[in-house]
Amino acid sequence: MSRPTSQQAQRPTSSSARKTIYDVPVNRRRNAELSRASFAYLFSEMITYAQRKVTGITDLEKRLNIQGYPIGLKLLDLLLYRSPTPFSSTTSAAANNLRPTAILPLLQFISTTLWKSLFNRPADALERSSEAKDEYMITDNDPLVNAHISVPKEMNQLNCAAYVAGIIEGVCDGCGFFARVTAHSVGEEEGVDHSRQMWPGKTAFLIKFNEEVMEREEILGHDK
Repeated sequence: MSRPTSQQAQRPTSSSARKTIYDVPVNRRRNAELSRASFAYLFSEMITYAQRKVTGITDLEKRLNIQGYPIGLKLLDLLLYRSPTPFSSTTSAAANNLRPTAILPLLQFISTTLWKSLFNRPADALERSSEAKDEYMITDNDPLVNAHISVPKEMNQLNCAAYVAGIIEGVCDGCGFFARVTAHSVGEEEGVDHSRQMWPGKTAFLIKFNEEVMEREEILGHDK
């Protein structure tokens, strides 16, 4: 009886030896999109989980913010890796990992690159507060996170975009611009039916930077 060749004796490849998601190049899935139905289901389950043992609306928004914070930290590294950074004139690998060194480039990065990655479009507005120099606002007329959420009347002050505020805060802190980010509903018009308003879910993300961040901006001459 002849001995089997090495090819015949080779064992079938087990599933554990197959390529996993960690073996796929990061840039390969950069344009992949998640269906809205899947996102709506997952996000509603997140809110249900966050509602456990909360004492009120403020506590619930805080928990949503905490859930979004680590996403912002990870997205920052991913986005800087995927595309040439606008903060450097070179295209080397080292330059692609540079963080912004001023508040304005950071906020432009958030309102364009980050927003397009999350929602496939830029934010609707970016402005600085006329009352406080350390406060900036990014406006989204129709936040995706609020599109499929039905809020009961007794919780009409709840804004689930607090989750996105946590993502923004994670990006700011990851770049060394420590800040507190909160989501505020600005789409409600007094005396106008909610269903007839043009942007009923319009949200402003208020970004309030820490005092040491503003002092650094002034020293570097960026606060002009």
